[in-house]
Amino acid sequence: MIVNQANLRELTVGYSAAFNKALQEVKTDYQKIATVVPSSTAENSYKWLGQLPDLREWIGEREIQHMDSFGYTIRNKKFERTLGVPREDIEDDQYGIYSPMFSQMGEAAGLHPDKLVFGLLAKGFDEKCYDGKAFFATDHKSGKATFSNKGTKKFNRDTYIEARAAIMNLTGDKGDPLNLVPDLLIVSPSYEQEARETLMAEIIDGTSNVMKGTAELLVSTQLAGENADKWFLLCTKKFLKPMIYQERKKIKFTQLTKDDDMNVFMHDEFLYGADGRSNAGFGFWQMAWGSDGTVAAAG
Repeated sequence: MIVNQANLRELTVGYSAAFNKALQEVKTDYQKIATVVPSSTAENSYKWLGQLPDLREWIGEREIQHMDSFGYTIRNKKFERTLGVPREDIEDDQYGIYSPMFSQMGEAAGLHPDKLVFGLLAKGFDEKCYDGKAFFATDHKSGKATFSNKGTKKFNRDTYIEARAAIMNLTGDKGDPLNLVPDLLIVSPSYEQEARETLMAEIIDGTSNVMKGTAELLVSTQLAGENADKWFLLCTKKFLKPMIYQERKKIKFTQLTKDDDMNVFMHDEFLYGADGRSNAGFGFWQMAWGSDGTVAAAG
């Protein structure tokens, strides 16, 4: 191919099309567990976290709920991926070998929110949420009571029942039930069989499975490897979800292909990339229960 600006524009259109097609076709899961919040600044402050509003009988004056008890902030981060295409490969008609790489880049861009949200979920045993404690902790305060949303046992039917009861027994700062019912179980591929049996089997060991249909199942490949024993039970049907995905700038495709671009002038290389700004954070700990899976479960 003759390397001129007209041909480069046509080449860029092809690379961009491969990127965007893969980006649009990616199937993601982060929306199931994260509230998507648009951002217009370097960081967002979530002062309202810690407030689970409920109605009270109006006796006397209104009781004002102040939304500045906690100062939880999510700062946006920049992410990028850049590929270089040497001029010689274009001149020698080898530019087509790069198309799969741009498709792969588009797929990675599409999966980026999943990577952020599920990666943070797995770190929830150490990373702090709005109340200054780890998202999954044994000593969260709600009013005068202390609650745990953290377990240590590996997944089985009995530990699932324990986790479900823990969420449903939560009360608010006034001692009233929060009426939270978990609806999504997340496990790694290592526990897919046990999880499917718990939520889908009609009979287990000759006994009717009363837990059938009590939650949907999400087998997350994001939990493969060192996080394989971790599992989570979440409430995701509320307006607000347990996690937050904050998006400042959507990932977009860019290029540096002009003759006077420094990379072209100095290295005879055309650069194509993708970049965006976003981050993930924790929402209400009350809507999530997690186990690090460090202890063998009974049975």
